[in-house]
Amino acid sequence: MSNTPRDQAASDKTKLNPGDQAEPGTPGTGENVCPECKGSGRIGAAACPMCGGTGKIIEGIGGA
Repeated sequence: MSNTPRDQAASDKTKLNPGDQAEPGTPGTGENVCPECKGSGRIGAAACPMCGGTGKIIEGIGGA
């Protein structure tokens, strides 16, 4: 019973990194270069903790 629809829906969710403001594809958001690692995905020898090593974050666009 570990693969109920509720469990499956939770596992299908995209993992958000600390620098993400929303899930990918959320209206009004877009990809941007991670301000911590400047898009490299690395800080020193380790993966950037803000973007999870992708070099990109999801943030709100526009504004008003």
